[in-house]
Amino acid sequence: MTDRTTGEQASTGAKGPDELRRQIEQTRSELGDTVEELAGKMDVKGRARARAADLRDKAGALTVQLRSSAAQAGHTVHDKATQAGHKVQDRAVQAGHKVQDRAVEAGHKVQDRTLRAGEATQDGAARTGRELEHRAQHSVPAPVRPVVLAAIRHPRPVLIVGAAVIAVAVVSWRYPKK
Repeated sequence: MTDRTTGEQASTGAKGPDELRRQIEQTRSELGDTVEELAGKMDVKGRARARAADLRDKAGALTVQLRSSAAQAGHTVHDKATQAGHKVQDRAVQAGHKVQDRAVEAGHKVQDRTLRAGEATQDGAARTGRELEHRAQHSVPAPVRPVVLAAIRHPRPVLIVGAAVIAVAVVSWRYPKK
């Protein structure tokens, strides 16, 4: 017979009652350990509970890890969305400035063209006025010349008087005296 703990060959006989008692105690202890091992292996329900507890612990740890990862991913997505929003906002502001600059530039162009057109019209009117004065001095009879020249230089009062004369003529023609 071989001793399990030491791996040595056990002596076949005891050399006295004390040694026999000691051997019996040792054998009982070894047999108790072996029975406990066998009982542990045979306790399927207990082993299943222990395995379930291990799996629960692992699942809890995995849940905490997944929640942490999800929260971190949420923060990352939030940060990226915020950055994208800022980029869009910056681009919109830049586009607004470009449109504003173009509108101001177009306004200046219109203003310049209007100014040039006004100057051209003024120059044309001045030439026409000089031409009328020249014609009036050379082709209008001397007694009426100052009145015609005054009318050319200051046309508004002449237009008002002319309109009044025409109104009197129309009324007198339309409603003759009986």
